[in-house]
Amino acid sequence: MSLQSFSKDALTTNRWLLFILLCTITFFLLLMKKSFLEAGTAAFEVLELQGEAGVLKMLAALQYATIPVVYLWKFMIIALLLWTGCFLFGHNISYGRCFQIALVAEFIFLIPEIYKILHFLFLSQDVTLFEINIYYPFSLILLTDARQIDQSWIYPLKALNIFEVVYWFGLYYLLHLSIRRQKWIPAAITSVFYVVPFLIWLLYYIGIYKPTA
Repeated sequence: MSLQSFSKDALTTNRWLLFILLCTITFFLLLMKKSFLEAGTAAFEVLELQGEAGVLKMLAALQYATIPVVYLWKFMIIALLLWTGCFLFGHNISYGRCFQIALVAEFIFLIPEIYKILHFLFLSQDVTLFEINIYYPFSLILLTDARQIDQSWIYPLKALNIFEVVYWFGLYYLLHLSIRRQKWIPAAITSVFYVVPFLIWLLYYIGIYKPTA
């Protein structure tokens, strides 16, 4: 099956089935990370001995419960940006199709999560909770000493990674299949209405970040 036919099938699949599939996979990946990686660190064991591991478990339960909410919020925002871009460029596309584009492209981000779990399970030993949380495959954070840089830069440097760039191309390609126009048009829409706002958001985050006590 070619990439084009696979992508077209994904765009015509029931979006809520895809959404449930994405949430389910994300749930199990998060469960594996919590159970096999974080629970085996020295920091977690110390907290468990002190009777304070319940706090981490409660936060983990909150993460599990909010997976659909976080995804819905993200897809609604991205869909609105893409729909606005298409509208301003004079192309008729439904908000639902833009939502589907954001949903399908999101599956790209499952790859680094799988890679991270395999990396720490088989390639790394005696890691800390900080190292697990800070790690993101093929990101700029790996080029720095995360313990030495300002904390406000940690999230942006993790967010700037090769998978994010692949995601940009994913949005462009799916948008190109949807509006069926010259390639520069979906490229311009993706760049102006997703990539630029994304980079602005990272700069804004750096500016407003306040370290926790």
